[in-house]
Amino acid sequence: MWTNLPNLLTLSRIAVIPLLVGTFYFQGPWASYVACLLFTAAALTDWLDGHVARRQNQQSELGRCLDPIADKLLVAAALFMLVSFQRVDGATVLAACVILCREILVSGLREYLAGLRVGVPVSRLAKWKTAIQMTAIGFLLVGEAGPAFLPVVAIGTIGLWCAAALTLVTGYDYLHAGLRHLQPGASPAEKPQNRTAAPGSAR
Repeated sequence: MWTNLPNLLTLSRIAVIPLLVGTFYFQGPWASYVACLLFTAAALTDWLDGHVARRQNQQSELGRCLDPIADKLLVAAALFMLVSFQRVDGATVLAACVILCREILVSGLREYLAGLRVGVPVSRLAKWKTAIQMTAIGFLLVGEAGPAFLPVVAIGTIGLWCAAALTLVTGYDYLHAGLRHLQPGASPAEKPQNRTAAPGSAR
């Protein structure tokens, strides 16, 4: 189970995190581009692992567990390093904070509802949030090393704020859906078979 292709792709998303963090300690434009390349490749595996798992019928509980963990670790590591090295600063730190708080909220909610055998489907809006968020972080990783004719930092900053706004909307949707199952007398739903709506569906 650990060595099937979908799970290896998910594990590679975790394995790339130390390399991504390491690029921040090197000077020169090349380090920023390497960071962006690593992050982009890792982000693409989020879609690829789910696609391969469904195509080859290799969905598993291990993949279901690892997939969201890998996503959140990757995003959290990138945002922490960007803030730490002041490549995200000022009011934009609030956008990063909103994104991270939402991820913790949704993770906790999913863990609780899993005990009730209740699945929380991934909405289309949440997919857009993820796509915008990943794109914005990629631009911010390049930062000032980007070409002079392109406002790389501005694009990344605007994208991060857009992702934060969508994060508030989708976070509320998840919370609202979860709170229904906290009402007295609420009956648990059937456990979902897989996250078919998600880009990196559980396996």
